[in-house]
Amino acid sequence: MSEKTKSALSFDRRQFLATSAAVTSGLVVATPFRALAAQVANAPARGLGATPGHGRGPSPDYGPLAPVLDDMTGLPLLLLPEGFRYRSFGWTGDPLKDGTLTPGAHDGMAALPAGHGRTRLIRNHEVGDGPDAFAPELAYDLQAGGGTTTIEFNTLTGEVIDMWPSISGTVRNCAGGLTPWGSWLTCEETTLGPSATNDLTLPHGYVFEVPAFGTATPVPFKAMGRFSHEAVAVDPATGIVYETEDAGSTSGFYRFLPNAPGQLAQGGTLEMLGIDGAPGYDTRTGQTDAWLPATWVPIPEPDPAVPAANSVFSQGFALGGARFARLEGAWYGQGRVYFVSTSGGNVGQGQIWEYDPAGDRLRLLFESPGASVLNAPDNMCVSPRGGLVLSEDGSGLEFVHGLTTDGQIFPFAQNNVLLNGEHNGIVGNFTGSEFAGATYSPDGKWLFFNIQSPGISFAVTGPWGSGAL
Repeated sequence: MSEKTKSALSFDRRQFLATSAAVTSGLVVATPFRALAAQVANAPARGLGATPGHGRGPSPDYGPLAPVLDDMTGLPLLLLPEGFRYRSFGWTGDPLKDGTLTPGAHDGMAALPAGHGRTRLIRNHEVGDGPDAFAPELAYDLQAGGGTTTIEFNTLTGEVIDMWPSISGTVRNCAGGLTPWGSWLTCEETTLGPSATNDLTLPHGYVFEVPAFGTATPVPFKAMGRFSHEAVAVDPATGIVYETEDAGSTSGFYRFLPNAPGQLAQGGTLEMLGIDGAPGYDTRTGQTDAWLPATWVPIPEPDPAVPAANSVFSQGFALGGARFARLEGAWYGQGRVYFVSTSGGNVGQGQIWEYDPAGDRLRLLFESPGASVLNAPDNMCVSPRGGLVLSEDGSGLEFVHGLTTDGQIFPFAQNNVLLNGEHNGIVGNFTGSEFAGATYSPDGKWLFFNIQSPGISFAVTGPWGSGAL
């Protein structure tokens, strides 16, 4: 590994996976992966009151979940542990400061500092190619309906100060990532281009940068690849950008080595992760928690004109890159890059991976033994206290989970959105809609996340110190 790719950071911590099994008090403790499936029968039930009360002493959870009334609407939209409160904001259809109505399909999000007691939230909208751009003056392609909105939030009072469009005319802005230089990288989960079946005028499948202040210049970073992007995570020590791909069983994990760290528009080199000595390695099943030595293969054509015929994945896989199942969320924290395989694992319910830039190695941290424990994790973030926050995108009731650094997983929030026109005339049962966009305010006091449908953002605060998040 060259000096350019080495991280200056190191992190001495406990091994993420425990070596003995226990399923107690609503917690599932990670074990060697051969034994994980045996926990399913004894796993805690999902839903109201699933987690017995703890949140003190050695237990990392915060206690049982119960309905809590929204400070804004008075509705019981979430189930949370005792002592936590929240407010909803930025609903689909809420007016932005220019009169534009907030788009739907809320997804990935990041919080950036904006002065004393202020944070700027940049929020993705995973809208496709059908509607026109919701903010034409900020559009990359006037025939694309996705983009981002920015919200200024007062962390001292818990109030929204302002909301505005920040980029438009993109397709399926699913996830993205926070940069160390104070911006949000928003990613298109598509490889669509102009065709007889759509009205698009430009190729899509790129990464765009949105500043914390003001609005974006809608210029795609084509050297970062044209593929079905999900999330990115930036190593602050090197400026290397790690990228995940959501293309089913043909998904790769990539890194972009910029020519100038922090200046992504100046281009760079795209590479795909492989396992040293095991070309074409398949991570989807049969994994253990052993460290795997990484290698990186170049992508000769990161911006293929016809992605289906010469995809970025197929180029990397042909050179020995590794195969993952549906990669989604990613986050840099504690000197590592954590990322999610939503449908990976022996039972197809999700894997959490850890990449160590300093050691150039990869390992599986956690694998869901069944939907009752963790059902298709998607977006994720690392809490200021070191735990991982996992947002579900599965079936049935949807949860936000915490995962600790010694492998204990527990539910923290449950979707309880049932509406009868109380806000913007929205009606329906949305309890099965995915959580997305989990991110903490810079001061660590507020956890923000979204429910994708009908499109609602939440700010949660409470006794964080009594548990692992």
